[in-house]
Amino acid sequence: MKVNKGLIPAAGSGSRLGPFTKAIPKELLPVGDKATIEHVVEAMSLAGIEEVVIVISPHKHGLSDYLGSGKRLGVRLTYVVQDERRGLADAVLAGEHVLKGPFAVVLGDNFFTPNTFLSDLISYHIECNADATLGVVEVDDVSRYGIIDVEGGRVVDMIEKPTQSQAPSKLGSIGAYVFQECIFDAIRKTQPGHMGEYQLTDSIKILIGEKKRVIYRKVNGIHIDVGTPQDLMRANACYMNLIDD
Repeated sequence: MKVNKGLIPAAGSGSRLGPFTKAIPKELLPVGDKATIEHVVEAMSLAGIEEVVIVISPHKHGLSDYLGSGKRLGVRLTYVVQDERRGLADAVLAGEHVLKGPFAVVLGDNFFTPNTFLSDLISYHIECNADATLGVVEVDDVSRYGIIDVEGGRVVDMIEKPTQSQAPSKLGSIGAYVFQECIFDAIRKTQPGHMGEYQLTDSIKILIGEKKRVIYRKVNGIHIDVGTPQDLMRANACYMNLIDD
């Protein structure tokens, strides 16, 4: 098995980062000397991914203006439009027609270090012959994450943003995944949830219910969801500390 394709969902509005995102897409906000999404593309390239699908919303042309064809980053980029913002699962499904075989998914507004995290996740997925592999970390605030329940190295349940008392563990999904193509069928079976959106958590739960091999891998290093101005400042402080070291 070889994983040489990736998908980056980048269609979100970034409302929590206003007023910055009234001018530019949140994925283009800088972490150090690069846009946040560029760090993600570089991690994909480092992991041996050659073709990357970026899912954008209508009129979000800034991403293609910045990233271009992907040649300078060592990948081939394809841009796919998600006509309506209908959730993360729908964004992944938007790339189905250009994705064949296993592929990685990493959210475009997340910062990870070291950037070898995806290489490790893909290697583990291949080693375990998995249908879905979730990158997770131990989190303090479970209400910000999809929290997994595990048994014998496999994911047996997943709860989106639970309360402290509802959480089955402290292991939170951080927006980095490796999937086989069966995820697309699971998404098509997914029912809309909150605000009419299709949640990837629900699609993963369908895979679990179908006895697919859904596993997890703890991601070492630092992960920051660049979703608020405070998170953006924290990511930049982290990046600058790495440069100084």
